[in-house]
Amino acid sequence: MTTSDSNKGTLFLIPNTLGKTPENNTIPDYVLNVIRRMEVLIVENVQTAARYLQWVGDSVPEYEIEFLLLNKKTPIHEITSFLDPLKKGKDAGLLSEAGCPAVADPGSELIKMAHDQQISVHPLVGPSSILLALMGSGFNGQQFTFNGYLPIDKNKRQAAIQQLEKQSKSSGGTQIFMEAPHRNDNVVKDVIRYCEPTTRFCTATNLTLPDERIVSQKISDWRKDSLDSIHKEPTIFLLYAS
Repeated sequence: MTTSDSNKGTLFLIPNTLGKTPENNTIPDYVLNVIRRMEVLIVENVQTAARYLQWVGDSVPEYEIEFLLLNKKTPIHEITSFLDPLKKGKDAGLLSEAGCPAVADPGSELIKMAHDQQISVHPLVGPSSILLALMGSGFNGQQFTFNGYLPIDKNKRQAAIQQLEKQSKSSGGTQIFMEAPHRNDNVVKDVIRYCEPTTRFCTATNLTLPDERIVSQKISDWRKDSLDSIHKEPTIFLLYAS
């Protein structure tokens, strides 16, 4: 068993909102206070991170913050260097673009490295679209799988949807996935077309925002109703074939 080194800084895993609203209804005050004192931030995009800090308010001035860029293209040797401030005793924050860091989001490699270097890792409370969607779906919350993104190719996407339905029926668990927002409507149409009538399907759109919409019903009912477009609107999809 390894323990963290008290001479090193702490890596805080900082959640973001799922969309900007005038009022704050998702980030606890104590998390905001951690954000406001961060002088080192590991982010996917400096511009959007800066806008988040403006929304939070009272943070360290942007020009005094060391921004370290972490995305799926960041090489391993560069990720390793992000731990240098922490090794010198300075705290750092891994900030998500939306929701929780390292959940359908870059950062897990950095967190693993931090553990290997006996650097304390402290996840902070914030909104997770995946869990919020599961909560609102009415599907099995005891057993579920998050599958990330479906294939872009239409034929492969069809096969993936049918495979998820098969797995759900076999295990009794909920299958959760997402898609690039501009392909949302195509995913909905494919699920309705290729899944069995008794399978349940849920779309959870714009979670925590004023226009939040959660639709959860059997495929047979989806086929009866006219479909509202969710084109370019952040959405989590869930399948449950009991």
